Amino acid sequence: MKQILLSLAFTAIALPAQAACYADYKAKRDDPLKLHYGVMELPDTACSNKSAARKQVTDRLSSQGWVLLNVLSVFDADGLEKRKESAGQYFLRF
Repeated sequence: MKQILLSLAFTAIALPAQAACYADYKAKRDDPLKLHYGVMELPDTACSNKSAARKQVTDRLSSQGWVLLNVLSVFDADGLEKRKESAGQYFLRF
């Protein structure tokens, strides 16, 4: 029993910390036409590729009346700061 607990403890220590995950996207709203570029934080499960991210981004945007045009990229925290100015008010808004 002691050996199992020790093994589990080492396994927990060895697991990497989950990295933050973000997507940048373009969206629109009609009547009148409005466009925006934004950055959104995503759960780790949506970070495997753009397709997985697209579902999360679409769901959040549509609840606020926006239509997703495109997920441009999925990235970690290293890419966050360089997108902040371009995203403006839509930086981590949704």
